[in-house]
Amino acid sequence: MEHQFKGAVFDLDGTLLDTSEGIKSAVRYAIDRFGLEPLGDERLNSFIGPPIQNSFAAAYGLTGQKLRELTEVFRDRYKTCDLLKAKPYEGIFDVFRSLAENGIKPAIATYKRQDYASEILIHFGFDKYTDIMYGADSENKLKKKDIIEKALIDMGIRNYADTVMIGDTDNDAIGAAEIGTKFIGVTYGFGFKNAQDVSKFPNIGAAGSTRELTKILIGGNLT
Repeated sequence: MEHQFKGAVFDLDGTLLDTSEGIKSAVRYAIDRFGLEPLGDERLNSFIGPPIQNSFAAAYGLTGQKLRELTEVFRDRYKTCDLLKAKPYEGIFDVFRSLAENGIKPAIATYKRQDYASEILIHFGFDKYTDIMYGADSENKLKKKDIIEKALIDMGIRNYADTVMIGDTDNDAIGAAEIGTKFIGVTYGFGFKNAQDVSKFPNIGAAGSTRELTKILIGGNLT
């Protein structure tokens, strides 16, 4: 059977792993340390996925040195105490096994910092399926399209239209469009709540579960 994709690039937070417990714990810790107004759970969920500096800046209007200090407190806490407070989404390893069975190369491209990404992905066993795992830089200079492209280069696929990006946020969708890959939005994570949210961006499908994601990736349908 011929498949439409040669490679599939996955986001991490909200796509492969439910990392909400650890991220929100570290955010609350940093907020408390700086004596800032506490945030509700819905606002805390917005911290899952985007660069952490951006989330703190949007929530509190911070810039400059204070923003950098707040970010560093979060990072120290997250790395030492909260990083591994996560769980793989049900069925996600079945998705990777299906890709292997059908000759589709997997890779991972995340806004999570590179050292965090490598540690958490290896801890949960994703390195059994791919060694192409790229995260963000500490200075937040890399955009999502840059991280996706690093993965695609490693995959050795020249025609980016032969690949697909899978993610749960607008950052993933925009990065995919900018680099020229297809896009599948997942709605079981933290960004997109339903197929209508995904439809605001160029896409080839929305998946409400890992089972639906496999069907789209392997060339099936949802009917």
